[in-house]
Amino acid sequence: MEHPGQRVELSLWSSSSVDCIIDPTQQQENAMGVNSITLVGRAGRDPEVRYFESGSMVANLTMAVNRRSSNDEPDWFNLEIWGKQAQVAADYVRKGSLLGIIGSFKLDRWTDRATGEERSKPVIRVDRLELLGSKRDAEAGGGYGGGGGFGGEPTEEEVPF
Repeated sequence: MEHPGQRVELSLWSSSSVDCIIDPTQQQENAMGVNSITLVGRAGRDPEVRYFESGSMVANLTMAVNRRSSNDEPDWFNLEIWGKQAQVAADYVRKGSLLGIIGSFKLDRWTDRATGEERSKPVIRVDRLELLGSKRDAEAGGGYGGGGGFGGEPTEEEVPF
């Protein structure tokens, strides 16, 4: 069976190369996007929680993720958490809490009322929230993961802010 397509040579960060055939008839069928983000870091502030008449709730907070080099500034992310996990965040997450999240990227867009300008803000919509601190950390720091180490104060390396 003959496939229409073109031969392409790919170089993968080395001197070796790989031949592959791109079949344009298959590209559309196999085109699939992935929007998944996994982060481990510390809460930059206590969650801001809003309740709605419908009974749903949302918690918003920031998260700092250290880079591998201790000389680099941390990366900051805006988190949006809905439903039962928002309640967990409201009850247990405090500034400095160690968190793990799995979520997806979205871009919030709005018009600034004062200037009329279009604005946007990148946000991570959290699908899964993990409280990574120990119970001892929670008792010492006021929230799960609130402190570092073994119940003592966190070191400068542990808290990026």
